[in-house]
Amino acid sequence: MLVAERYEKIVQLVGERGSIRVSELSELCNVTEETIRRDLDRLEQAGRLRRSHGGAVSVKEQQPEIPYFEREVTYAEEKRRIAREAVQLISPNDRILLDASSTAWYMAANVPDIPLTVLTNSIKVATELAGKEKIEVISTGGILASRSLSYVGPLAERSLDAYHVDKAFLSCKGVHLDRGISESNELQARIKQKMIGMADRVVLLADSSKFGIQAFTQVAALDEVDAIVTDRRLERDMLEQLEARGISVTTV
Repeated sequence: MLVAERYEKIVQLVGERGSIRVSELSELCNVTEETIRRDLDRLEQAGRLRRSHGGAVSVKEQQPEIPYFEREVTYAEEKRRIAREAVQLISPNDRILLDASSTAWYMAANVPDIPLTVLTNSIKVATELAGKEKIEVISTGGILASRSLSYVGPLAERSLDAYHVDKAFLSCKGVHLDRGISESNELQARIKQKMIGMADRVVLLADSSKFGIQAFTQVAALDEVDAIVTDRRLERDMLEQLEARGISVTTV
């Protein structure tokens, strides 16, 4: 394969998948990982893709949110394990925030019926908790984002200004060592920025597929995250670098 042909194949693969790792490109192109890294550097300089930790991501315009029913079944088992572990971080009488991620919904399904105050911008989370009598549920209101079944926009953001929580549990589209956590669009990023700012402790719920990814809009730097709950497939070097930054990482 000529170098130019390899470049085109790499760009095509990144565009089709959204993101891809160096090791996989090495196998698909039948060249060394070092060669792939040089290729990715050149392609990034040409503006044809963006380098990420351990691979590359597609350079695209702002992307629409993935519909909720798709997110619900993507990495579902990992998300369930992450949710069950995250529930262990909740204590009776806590004031907590759950975002509109599918992992937060799994948390809502697993949390016991104990005295809690739960603030959420998620229709699914609020509905799941409605049958638990000891849990007080507060919904933000706002513009309904139909794909994620979440409330966003100025009203949702302003409603968060009235509250302060002990713990915020949220997910994201990408986790990057340099770019921090990111979201698919500005509306989701803005409300999650508000969520992070109103919590004593921020717990990020993210399966391993999200690490090394830079989504469209930055939410926050990694130093604003206190703890991460992820799955066991997280690469060891990423785990070590996160812990070196003082972030507590739990893998399940």
